[in-house]
Amino acid sequence: MARGAVALAAVGMLTVSGTCTSAAQDRAASAPAGRTGQLSQAAACPGLTGFTCATLTVPLDHGGDVPGRLGLKVATADNVKAPKGVLLFLTGGPGQPGVPFVERLSQKLAPALKDYRLVMVDQRGTGDNALQCPQLQQEMGSSDLTPPTARAVTDCAAAIGPDRRFYSTSDTVADLELLRRALGVRKMTLDGVSYGTYTAERYALAHPGRVSRLVLDSVVPQTGYDPMDLAALRAAPRVLTTACRATGCTTDPAADLAKVVDTYGNGVDVMDALTTWEFVDPDYTTMIDALHKAANGDPSLLQGLIEGVREGSAASAEELSQGLHAATLCLDGRYPWGRSDTPVAGRQEALEKAGAELTPADYGPFDAATATGLGSMLSCLHWPSTPVPPLPPVHRRLPGVPVLLLGGDRDLSTPLEWLYDQKRLTPHARVVVVPGAAHSVQSRAADDKGRQAVVDFLLGRD
Repeated sequence: MARGAVALAAVGMLTVSGTCTSAAQDRAASAPAGRTGQLSQAAACPGLTGFTCATLTVPLDHGGDVPGRLGLKVATADNVKAPKGVLLFLTGGPGQPGVPFVERLSQKLAPALKDYRLVMVDQRGTGDNALQCPQLQQEMGSSDLTPPTARAVTDCAAAIGPDRRFYSTSDTVADLELLRRALGVRKMTLDGVSYGTYTAERYALAHPGRVSRLVLDSVVPQTGYDPMDLAALRAAPRVLTTACRATGCTTDPAADLAKVVDTYGNGVDVMDALTTWEFVDPDYTTMIDALHKAANGDPSLLQGLIEGVREGSAASAEELSQGLHAATLCLDGRYPWGRSDTPVAGRQEALEKAGAELTPADYGPFDAATATGLGSMLSCLHWPSTPVPPLPPVHRRLPGVPVLLLGGDRDLSTPLEWLYDQKRLTPHARVVVVPGAAHSVQSRAADDKGRQAVVDFLLGRD
């Protein structure tokens, strides 16, 4: 749905090890100690001043048919009586935990946190309880565009087992409602980044009376993620051209990109590298130079960048669980063959048919092979048939609460086109676009414009 590289690109080499374990095995080994829907085992968060860490116990199956419980780590600020109530910050992926980012986010949002009680949670299947799929983790790292092998995908699904059907966004939304009740508050303000925006939207649609305000940063629209990623493919020329003009480069990166893909047939690799490069340099300076050289017959720099990005994007499951990432995307998504409960036989044929129906207007400077060959598509192509939860009406408008839509004009992970798609379904939306910023504006942008907009919005200065 959203890029797996959220705030994890270029983290350096990390060793991925261990044995695939199923959720059932994990529950048998260490069932949560608290009662369902309760926070327990509260203690000061190690290394964090002013925060308490606890465990929220939730049912594996909110429908009640399958026994089992999960323990979700939660960090809550100690200012329980904050005048504006709870600010629940939702991280991305899917697959990122929340608690490890408390210190960073509390610094970024400090001007607002005298009035809000910051709460962050490790969503089911993340953090210390991450779904572990070592081969898939090794192949994809922190990306969801790197194509995995079919064996890595099927091994992962088999390791998680039948419990994989309980890791959809709907399950997370139900967990968040239990968290609200456990916190003892009537409403919450939600601030989501990337996939976190989709989770926040889905929560607001399911529980419209429980939301005070929404901050949606690097927006994934409530209508869901397009596994062909066509909006991002079409946005690449705009993003690169904008970056080129801002830095005074003298090449035509849009033309170079088109020629590279046409010459080398490496659209998936190039898109994967571009999407990750925004975390390294939102000006894309080296990448623009590499595209120009490759377009003129020397692909060595570009190939080196592609290989370097793959190596540098390694991540442990505790940082971004590719098992959870696949399970959630496949349960949530709509694909050329249908949803995750569609039999595997026939999926490839449906994908090929959808690719054959694409035109250059659909994929911009790339090609149909790029649109049908991205990792997020291939993971779910090979994911075994799995029962899916019902989806909410995707075109129902968000509740009429104040909403801030925040984005960067250099973002390829969640392009601005998605932000404006969501705006059409948001009655009271304020839009702030930060020039020169890429993905995750609040956390990563050099310009403070976006963070100040969030603080003003949260404090009602908008």
